[in-house]
Amino acid sequence: MKKLSVVFAVITALAIIGCATGGGGGGKGGAADAGEPYFVDLNTLKVVAMANDKVGAPTGGTVKNDTPFVKKYDDLMLVFDPPLDVTAYSRVTINCKYYNAEGEEIKQGDTNAMVTLVRDINGDKRGPEMGAGGNVALKEMNVGGFSGGVSKERGSRIRNDATISSILFQSCNDNVKFIELTEIVFHNGDFTRD
Repeated sequence: MKKLSVVFAVITALAIIGCATGGGGGGKGGAADAGEPYFVDLNTLKVVAMANDKVGAPTGGTVKNDTPFVKKYDDLMLVFDPPLDVTAYSRVTINCKYYNAEGEEIKQGDTNAMVTLVRDINGDKRGPEMGAGGNVALKEMNVGGFSGGVSKERGSRIRNDATISSILFQSCNDNVKFIELTEIVFHNGDFTRD
């Protein structure tokens, strides 16, 4: 019985040490949370035309596509002017709204849209099938949905070793005809809106 008590004590100690050093908690405070969040001024964005994966001229829009999407995975490309240096941040929170062909808002949920943060607008804009890589600092499915982390205050991790030139949304649902970007926040750890 004494040996069993020692085994339980060791397992408990290892579990506590593992939780303390693993960084898996969602709590606030500590060195990782240092620095103020950066709320992107959405008025500095420009919607640009996309054809055959090539970036075209500005459409005049800032946060929403002017013409409805005609098929799944149609693009809404927004360019940061000037590009953003977000190398001091490890996470991003992105929120948007979706609308049907009649202009009615669609309830937030999985399978509405995906988002990609692009480093060089003249490079690969789509990245790997899943996750970040190459020219893509972030690729996240289910923006606004239950399983999409990027729309939560915790946000999603980003590759923060370069500037960000643009953000690409793709509709993932035939009913989504318009996407409107409502918020981009770069931060370290969780943040709270005022």
